[in-house]
This record gives sequence, C-alpha cells and structure tokens, in this order.
Amino acid sequence: MARNFFNGTDAELNTGSAAFSTKITATPVAFGLVAAQATAYAALSTAYTTAYLAAIDPLTRTKAKIAAKNQAKVNLKAMASNLAKIIDGTPTVTNEQKIDLGLNVRAHPSPIPPPGVQPAVNVLLVQGRAVRVRIIDSAVPTKRGKPAGVLGASVYSFVGTSYPIDPTAWFFEGTTTKKLFDVQFPDSVAGGAQVWIMAKWFNKTTQNGPPSVPVTTFVQGGLSMVV
Repeated sequence: MARNFFNGTDAELNTGSAAFSTKITATPVAFGLVAAQATAYAALSTAYTTAYLAAIDPLTRTKAKIAAKNQAKVNLKAMASNLAKIIDGTPTVTNEQKIDLGLNVRAHPSPIPPPGVQPAVNVLLVQGRAVRVRIIDSAVPTKRGKPAGVLGASVYSFVGTSYPIDPTAWFFEGTTTKKLFDVQFPDSVAGGAQVWIMAKWFNKTTQNGPPSVPVTTFVQGGLSMVV
C-alpha cells in the first residue's frame, strides 16, 4: 500500500518533501492551500535538507547534528501531516494530484446497497391473537440462512379484509434476526378478524429491501399462546 512521503525513511522524507514543496509552491491554490502555507513549508523543508545532509556526511556527522536533524524532521513531518489533511479534505483535489504529491490516497468503502430480494412469510401457527410466522429466502425457500448481505427482517402487520398499498398504513411489529417471529395482536382486535403480515429484509446499515407478498390469516378469540 502506498504511504505518505513523510512516513518513509529519512532519505525518502528528504526527496519527497522537496518534490512536495516545489509543487505546492508553484500552485498552492490548486491543492486547497495558500501561498503563506507553501512558503512556511518550504522553509521547514530546506531546514530539514540542510540538517539531514549534515547528519549523514561523515565529515560533519556528530551527535549534535543528528539531534538537529531529528528535530527538523519532527517539525517538517508535523506540518506535512497538517497540509496533507487540508489537501485530502479539499473536494477539488483529485486522487491523481494527491499521488503526484507523494500522498496516500485513502480507499473509501463502497456504499452498502439495500437488500435487492424480498423474503417470503409463511404462517405456522395461530393461537388466540398470536400468529407465528417463518421468514425465509423467497428465492431459495429451502436455504437455512439468509441472503447475502442480509442481517435480519422487519415485520409489519395490518388488520382488515384487504391489505393496504400505502406502506405507511402498516403497523411495525419489530425486527428479528431469526426465522421465527411471533406477532401479538392486541385484545382490541376482535376474534375472527382477518389480519395480514409482511416482512422486509434489512442489512447491517438498517436499510430495508422490497416487501414480501403479504400473507393473511384469521385471529382467534381467547388466550394467546405462551412462547
């Protein structure tokens, strides 16, 4: 993976910084900078080059020269990092420009699309006003797991002789990551009333996919099942 020039060796910092300074000095605005920033950076880059060459030359290399080089390196890297953040945050600066400056281009994760398939809902049991359903992959009903990219299902219900087309008319029952889900209708729903249940897959970012084909059944009077 490519890295920023200022995270390399002392030699890489020296050559990379010189190239970086030349480019931002020539056209600072093109990189989201101002001339004063480019001028200040050029001074630090020149200071580092001077200290670096003195520290690696056997004729001038001393503990004091090495310490001076190390301090100049700290100063240069700090400003290089700050300018890199400004450049990276400038929308008009392209990845090509960043690479040309010796900067790492961060990979941005691709957006996660919502599920593209619908689940299937099967009514398993009705006891009182409780309805147990199984939610499965409509494309592969025998599959034990969920479709790729699916975390769970959102479940909705409706009471009436026909289900509504308007999605806002459905009552949200909750979410589940399991196949089985119990819908508990309130006592205000009369025994023998027709009810509808449908579900939507959702992914890890809680985006819902298309709704299932609604299934219908009739609730009973009396007590609900104990789960």
